Amino acid sequence: MAYSARLRKAVGAVRATLSAVELCDVQAPEFAQHGDHAVAADAPLVLVACSGGRDSMALAAVSHIVCTSMGVRCGAVIVDHGLQAGSEQVASEAADRCHALGLGPVIMRNATVQARGEGLEAAARQARYDELCAAAHESGAIAVLLAHTMDDQAETVLIGLLRSRGVDALAGMPQVFTRSGATFARPLLTLTRAETTGICEDLGVEYWDDPTNGDALPNDYPLRSRVRHDLLPAIERFAGFNVTRHFAESARLARMDKEYLDQRSDEVMGEAVAAVDWPASSAAVSTDAPRACVAGDTNDSSHGIGLMISVKRIAREPEAIRLRVIAHALSQAGVNASAAQIAAIDRLVVDWHGQGGVSLPRGYSANRKKHVIRVCQDGAHANR
Repeated sequence: MAYSARLRKAVGAVRATLSAVELCDVQAPEFAQHGDHAVAADAPLVLVACSGGRDSMALAAVSHIVCTSMGVRCGAVIVDHGLQAGSEQVASEAADRCHALGLGPVIMRNATVQARGEGLEAAARQARYDELCAAAHESGAIAVLLAHTMDDQAETVLIGLLRSRGVDALAGMPQVFTRSGATFARPLLTLTRAETTGICEDLGVEYWDDPTNGDALPNDYPLRSRVRHDLLPAIERFAGFNVTRHFAESARLARMDKEYLDQRSDEVMGEAVAAVDWPASSAAVSTDAPRACVAGDTNDSSHGIGLMISVKRIAREPEAIRLRVIAHALSQAGVNASAAQIAAIDRLVVDWHGQGGVSLPRGYSANRKKHVIRVCQDGAHANR
């Protein structure tokens, strides 16, 4: 069949993404030659995360075309969250369509969604990634492909601006990332939702329409759905041009800045921050540089995982780096601090005049003593 312009664009995008995750380096050598070749049963495996919607079905179809041309196996993983009536049937139909396209293996996973204060949408996302990571590890997949489009990227930028601020909010979603040891990639960030719909039409692929993507959505629907159908169209009418492409391109540029800042911050963090296991009893601890805390009375098991941050090391860095070092360190310690709390810890570094500590989530707090800031659960601060 003759490929449409949008299908050629999608094929190129998937091939470029597979090159980015170094899949081109593991393809069988005969696939670099002309002619038809069968994909080996033990060839490297790529999985497509498929919901059955237009974007993921388009990605599944195109990925199968590209992977087959490279001598790489292409399978699918379908996660049923069980949050909507009939979700089991939707998942089953998605699996049938993936089988019909020639994908294999087609893996079905059932997610358990437990919202613990972060909201149902975030809990569902976490549960979905848990299942995708498990499927990748169990199948030995080299990468899992996600079907986020240019439209999704624009929506992510707007959601980021509503929920947070700074470069990270503008940077949107990365093309390639790792999570729990699994590699994920988003080949379709340069394609629009209209183009994935057209690709399904080109290839005769049926898809399912999520009811949360309908018009006139109530306020209790997911934020992304309301951004998609209410906020973005309103901004586009006001601006008078394609703001989806504008936001997506801005995200690409902002991500380059974010990646550099993250790299530089991680270098500083490696020199300035140490994770510690604070004991229950007092012990001699150096106050000049971060180092592991010395265990005290082993009969008292009360302790907390915390951090020691060298004030001298990070004080000479620009504010943009200091704030990232603090934020990254807290995140690695499992402390989800707000921007205001991170800024307050930074004041302990550059504007310390004997002020008290900074209260943090999960019973943690940050306190400065001489040239070290200690981040501990409150019960462990007796050992400062």
